[in-house]
Amino acid sequence: MNKIFLYNTLGREKQEFVPINEGNVGMYCCGPTVYNYAHIGNLRSYFFEDILKRVLIYNGYDVTHIVNITDVGHLVSDDDEGEDKMEKGSKREGKTVRELADFYEKAFIKDITDLNILSPTKWCKATDNIKEQIGLVECLEKKGFTYKTSDGVYFDTSKFPDYGKLALLDIEGLEEGRRISFSNEKKNKTDFALWKFSPEGQKRQMEWDSPWGTGFPGWHVECSAMSMKFLGNTFDIHCGGVDHIPIHHTNEIAQAEACTGKQFVRYWLHGEFLIEEKGKMSKSKEEFLRLPVMIEKGYSPMDYRYFLLMTHYRKKIKFTFENLDAARNGLNNLKDKISEVRKLSEDKIVQSEKTTEYKSKFTECINDDLNVSEGLALLWEVLKSDNITPGEKLFLINDFDRVLGLRLNEVPAAIAGEIPQEIFELIEKRRQAKQLRDFALADRIRDDIKVKGYEVLDKKGGEVEIKKI
Repeated sequence: MNKIFLYNTLGREKQEFVPINEGNVGMYCCGPTVYNYAHIGNLRSYFFEDILKRVLIYNGYDVTHIVNITDVGHLVSDDDEGEDKMEKGSKREGKTVRELADFYEKAFIKDITDLNILSPTKWCKATDNIKEQIGLVECLEKKGFTYKTSDGVYFDTSKFPDYGKLALLDIEGLEEGRRISFSNEKKNKTDFALWKFSPEGQKRQMEWDSPWGTGFPGWHVECSAMSMKFLGNTFDIHCGGVDHIPIHHTNEIAQAEACTGKQFVRYWLHGEFLIEEKGKMSKSKEEFLRLPVMIEKGYSPMDYRYFLLMTHYRKKIKFTFENLDAARNGLNNLKDKISEVRKLSEDKIVQSEKTTEYKSKFTECINDDLNVSEGLALLWEVLKSDNITPGEKLFLINDFDRVLGLRLNEVPAAIAGEIPQEIFELIEKRRQAKQLRDFALADRIRDDIKVKGYEVLDKKGGEVEIKKI
């Protein structure tokens, strides 16, 4: 297999990726807390993880991809104080916590489907794995890493010498109360809850019996417990946003390695923030942009995907509608080029020494820490080249899109005369309607296209052909 180099947060350097088991990759990605909609900044993390997965598959690996659904509340911030996010959402919307979780889980999955993000091998819900989480806390208790306070069971970070190695934390230099609220009962300011007790005299919607009392697991416990359940005590890759480095992922490592005595994860990958004019997009202010709102404004999910492809996952990306407009224009120009290639090639795909050469260049780009922006630039080079036949271009378009994920195989062939952009937009809306199994809407859109003088013919593999009537 070709060499892949990934930037490992654990060590702060690019490293050659070598899986534990040849040809197979175990990958865990932190999923959503389903108390509200995902915003477009959240979706950037899942996009970057999708690119990683696609690159691994492109290189011939079988990927076991696990994503958690946090459907039992963790607290409003990363510390161990404050209101439970799920309970807060329940009060806000007048739903039970279970109803809330189910509603936002479905909304999240629709968003990532619209963005053409590949589904994981398994979604695992925190509420389905309480036994495993209790088991992890019992393991830590048995090995002497825990202590009990009036509000829960805590991990004693002073007993784990490597605590903070992922985030390069200066434990002694941390100001009291700056990172985790420091109660009188905590032994160390970096200690964190493994199990929280239900408030006395108060019935929570989600609580369980445990050896320590009725309550619920600390947020960090679920990811360690479930990732080890499905991938083993040591696995290849763990992903998330950069905001997970100093607390959540640091705590995951501590509790997993303290229990097993083994390295938890070999490669840690983290995606940077999407930022707006006013800074990082956040749910806490209840002001955030969602993908469906973007679609209502006339943008395609693939416009946003193209926008994300233009910046490396380890760099911040600034969102403005002007930047999104530029991405939409870029994608529309790309589709126009591909449409012409399909017409000239008559959909005949040709492999040759030239396609092998370009495929090798593309692999070199994406295997250099997921440099898909360079891969996208290479696709443009292919389309503009006079030294490659249309059939060879068509092969490379389809091949590169296995990683880019722009649904380029659905771009129809050009016909005599230019197809108006509004027809392409109607075709995209029809595709989305069919994906949602709203066939009545899809038929209405087909009729609208016909009224405008064009006929849509569905072909195998999701492709469409447009004929002028």
